[in-house]
Amino acid sequence: MTMHPDAAYDIVIIGTGAGGGTFARAIADSGLSVLVLDRGDFIPRERENWDTAEVFAKRRYLANDTWYDADDQPFSPYTHYCVGGNTKVYGAALLRLREHDFGDVRHHGGVSPAWPVGYDDFEPWYTLAERMYSVHGLRGADPTEPRASSPYPHPPLVPEERIGGLMNDLRTAGYRPFPPPIGVRLSERDGAAAPVRLANFDGYPDPTETKADSHVVGLRPAAGHRNVTILTRALVERLVSDPSGRDVSAVVVQKDGERMVFRARVVVLAAGAVNSAALLLRSADAHHPRGLANSSDQVGRNYMSHHNGVLIAVTDEPNPSVFQKYLAMADFYRGGPGSELPLGLVQLMGKPDLGTLAWARGDALPGFALEDIAARTLDFFLSAEDLPDPRNRVTLRNDGSIRVSVRPNNLGAYERLERATMDAVTEAEAVRGRRAPTYLRARLGISAVSHQNGTLRFGVDSRTSVLDVYCKAHDLDNLYVVDASFFPSCGAVNPSLTIMANALRVADHLRRRLGCAGAALNHNHVSEAAAC
Repeated sequence: MTMHPDAAYDIVIIGTGAGGGTFARAIADSGLSVLVLDRGDFIPRERENWDTAEVFAKRRYLANDTWYDADDQPFSPYTHYCVGGNTKVYGAALLRLREHDFGDVRHHGGVSPAWPVGYDDFEPWYTLAERMYSVHGLRGADPTEPRASSPYPHPPLVPEERIGGLMNDLRTAGYRPFPPPIGVRLSERDGAAAPVRLANFDGYPDPTETKADSHVVGLRPAAGHRNVTILTRALVERLVSDPSGRDVSAVVVQKDGERMVFRARVVVLAAGAVNSAALLLRSADAHHPRGLANSSDQVGRNYMSHHNGVLIAVTDEPNPSVFQKYLAMADFYRGGPGSELPLGLVQLMGKPDLGTLAWARGDALPGFALEDIAARTLDFFLSAEDLPDPRNRVTLRNDGSIRVSVRPNNLGAYERLERATMDAVTEAEAVRGRRAPTYLRARLGISAVSHQNGTLRFGVDSRTSVLDVYCKAHDLDNLYVVDASFFPSCGAVNPSLTIMANALRVADHLRRRLGCAGAALNHNHVSEAAAC
C-alpha cells in the first residue's frame, strides 16, 4: 500500500450525496482538515445532460454495477456513482417526515417502529436544510404538514395551465392538493439574468445547475475552503480498525489503479444504504468478525426503499406541460377510502420518456401511437411505506459482490393508494364533464433504489441497532453515518430532506465534540460558525 502525501485528516467523508455533500458544507468552515472521497467523478455539463435517449435508453450516467437478488439473479441498480450522488438526477422534492412518522404507526402490513428521537429534535435541522437547498413551497397547503418554525424560504413554483386546472378540479371534488416543496435555485439568480424555464428534471442532470443538488449546494461551497480536499474516482475498499478495535485507524482506497491509505480522527460514511452496509461487511476483522460495527448482527438488515410506482392517466385533454412537478396530494397519507390505516403520498412526476411510457403501457391502448398517448398524460408517482424486516437485507456473495434480499410487505397500502388516486383523478376530470381516463400502472422493482434506507438503523440499544442517536457506531468511537442507512422506518415521503437535516444535526454534534469554539451551525447561514 502507498501512503498519500497528505494521508492524515481530521475528518474523512465517504460519499457526496444528500448526506455526504450536506455534511461537507456544514463542516467546511470549522478549520478542521477534511478529505471527501467519491468513487465517481463530476458529471460534465454537456448537451447529453438533457438528451432523453442518452440519459435513459443508453444509461449514460447510471452506475455500471451489478447486484444480485435473493435468488442470485443479477440486476442493474438504478443508482449513480458521481459527485452529488443520486441528487444529481433527483426530482428535488424535499418533504419533511410527518410528526407521527417518528412514533409507532400501525399499517396494513404491520407496525412501523418509532424513532429514538422525536420530530422536535429534527425540526430546526429541517428548517436549516430547506434554506440551504432553496426550497420553494407554501406552508399550510399540505393537510398533513408537520409543525414548522418558519415559512419556506421561497414561494411555490407557479403551475402550468393544465396542472393548475387539475389542482382546482381536485379541490372542487373535495381533495386538498398542494404545491410540493421543490429545491431549485431560482430566486438566487441575478435579477438581470434571463429566467430559467424548468423542463427535463427527474432523472436528468441539470447543466444550468438550477436544481439544488448536493454537489452545487454542498460540495462546491465546501471546496472553497482551503482545509477541504475532494478526491474523485476514489473507491473505498475497506475500513481498518485499530488494535483495540474501538477506532477506525485507516481508510483503504483504490484510485486509478493505485492503492492509498488515509487516516482520520473521524470517519463519516455516506455511501448510500446499500453500499455503506456492504463496506462495513467487507471490513470484517478479528475484532469485528461479522463486519465492522456489527456486534448486533444488524448491519445490512431492515433494508427499505418504499413501494414506489407510476400511475399514468391518459386523458382526452392535451397536457402540454413541460415541467409538471407542481402538484402533490397527502389526502391518503394517514388513511383513505375504506382504510383507517396509512396509504401513502401522491406526486406528479416529470414527464416520462417514451421508454418509460411504453413500459407502463404494456398491452393497453392498442392502435395508439406512443407520441399521441404522451401528449395527453398526467403522470403520477406513488409512494407507500414499506416496513423494516430483518430478512430484508444487504449481504455479500462469496465473490464480494452485493446481494439485496427483499420480501415485499405492506403491499396492500400501495394497492389501495393506487385505487384511491385513480378515483380522485377520475372525479377531478368529471368536474369539467370529461370521461374517465385510461390508467397505465407499473410498480417499481428491486432495481429502483433511489429511496434506499434502513440498513444501519440508529437507536439507544446496541443489541438491536448499529448507530447511537447521533449516528455514531455503537462499536466504534470515531465512525459516523449520514446517509439514509440510519432510518429505523421510512414514512412515505421522499427521504432526501430527512437525510440532509440529519447530516446537519450530526455535523453540529461533531463540531462540538471535536472542539469547535461557539455554536457549530445557525439558522442565518449554514457556514456561519467560529473556527476550531
